[in-house]
Amino acid sequence: METVLITGASRGIGLELTRQFLALGYSVISTYRGQPSIQLKSLLVHSSLKLYELEVTDETSIANLVAKLSNVQLDILINNAGVIGSDKQSMEAIDSKEWLNTFAVNSIAPLMVSRALLGLLETSAHPRIITVSSQMGSLNRESYGMYAYRSSKAAVNKVMQVLALELKPKGIVVCPIHPGWVKTDMGGKDADITVEESASGIVKLSRSLTIEQSGKFLTWQGTEHVW
Repeated sequence: METVLITGASRGIGLELTRQFLALGYSVISTYRGQPSIQLKSLLVHSSLKLYELEVTDETSIANLVAKLSNVQLDILINNAGVIGSDKQSMEAIDSKEWLNTFAVNSIAPLMVSRALLGLLETSAHPRIITVSSQMGSLNRESYGMYAYRSSKAAVNKVMQVLALELKPKGIVVCPIHPGWVKTDMGGKDADITVEESASGIVKLSRSLTIEQSGKFLTWQGTEHVW
């Protein structure tokens, strides 16, 4: 069975992705920041789950993780770790330091993690890199507020589009995906879909991605999203 690595797995979509991949028999490597949540630790009853601490914005932390995985054949990388930032993201209230941190986590870290794990992905017969983005970064959607979050997701979409072009000759599929508006701590209770529905769609998509889809912005339902 294949091996999948999921960042930001202590809660929300990352936690549910861990659950669902384990249920399908995958070898799962899930990462967390600081300390793993009780919910994530409870999944260690599965012998096919490995947990590692990872600060996605810290290149030393990334290097330490890669060193621990030196003998792993990695088939799927899911860059799920992300931040939404504070509610104060209007023109008047936005804080430049917070904005830079949002970019570090949401836009830069997915490329840094992907680059570091490239050698492990190249050992797979069907390597895939999925980055959880958001339609809030779509340039075709006119909406206001949330400057830091929206711009960071627009940026990571472009980063993944460029990465897809660079890695396509190696046969590595790269796609940013919109996970839906999900009922998580980040999405809020008024969101459209459950975390189980979102994760199920992402799992299904990750298993079926083809090289022809590389570089496209997709939804959790597998449809193509406008940039």
